[in-house]
Amino acid sequence: MAATILLLAFIVANLGISGAQSVGVCYGMMGNNLPSKSEVVALYKSNNIKRMRLYDPNHEALNALRGSNIEVMLGVPNSELQSLSNPSNAGSWVQRNVLDFWPSVRIKYIAVGNEVSPINGGTAWLSQFVRPALVNVFNAVRSAGLQDQIKVSTAIDMTLIGKSFPPTEGAFRNDVRGYLDPIIGHLVYAKTPLFANIYTYFSYAGNPGQISLPYALFTSPSVVVWDKGLGYQNLFDAMLDSLYSALEGAWGGSLDVVVSESGWPSAGGFGTSDDNARTYLTNLIRHVKGGTPKRPNKPIETYIFAMFNENQKSPELEKHFGVFFPDKRPKYHLNFGGERIWDVSAEHNSTLPLASDIVFLFNKRV
Repeated sequence: MAATILLLAFIVANLGISGAQSVGVCYGMMGNNLPSKSEVVALYKSNNIKRMRLYDPNHEALNALRGSNIEVMLGVPNSELQSLSNPSNAGSWVQRNVLDFWPSVRIKYIAVGNEVSPINGGTAWLSQFVRPALVNVFNAVRSAGLQDQIKVSTAIDMTLIGKSFPPTEGAFRNDVRGYLDPIIGHLVYAKTPLFANIYTYFSYAGNPGQISLPYALFTSPSVVVWDKGLGYQNLFDAMLDSLYSALEGAWGGSLDVVVSESGWPSAGGFGTSDDNARTYLTNLIRHVKGGTPKRPNKPIETYIFAMFNENQKSPELEKHFGVFFPDKRPKYHLNFGGERIWDVSAEHNSTLPLASDIVFLFNKRV
């Protein structure tokens, strides 16, 4: 009996570590009061944060990451997509920003563009360059023989979903299929996950009469939505499963999804507070150790947005997503190491809407 208990404890402990390792944190730099890059890397290590998303190939940050053993999602900024649609430029970019740091920097992913959309006026003109840049960067990585170690993809937002309810019938908007389908086809060929920025906060803030706060914060005491025998107790699962369904309808059902951003602001808008943000993040860390109703028992690799409050962002809401203050003090009692997760699931219970009243409006961060 004692041996069995020890074995079970060992298994549970390792499951906890594995789940914790599925969570990374996005490192944004839009602040004039942030710690040095070496201090930031040290802060990741001291808090057992094993994955980092970088939005651009900042060489000071990459040098600080040498030998850290932190896995990195490295971003190609949208401003460079047009240039990298030229194969020669893409090869030079990969040499300068990837190969010159590999393998002392554990670059796991390259995100070619972030939230580019053919229907978003701010990024629509860039949509023509995403797939060429994606393919060119992939080819440069493959030429170096690293296509199995470094996966090349792009990060989308959930506004590309046209039909989101019920989750098993999720579908992309018809007017983005011409943009997305070729990208999905390449990802299937390359066996690379799609990156998706998923925020229950914006869906809740845009529809508080139809989406309850507990449903958005993972604190609903019971299933809110039943869909073809699948029970949804939180909005995050419903959003992710609607994306899985949309991928299935676009011949991308074999793809995994990496949640490249998710978070909750602590101030600056409707439904923001330290308490709500702490609740969401704590439960997110715990929840992604498992899977969704459509894909149960499959850990969801997830990156929390963001490491710091960034005082040079706008609007005001965007300044308050950090899990640390710029002076490196933690804003919340989060645990990335798997030994203990603070239980706040009893908070924020309120009247839940009927399943028939649930509507998902996929807004996005600015």
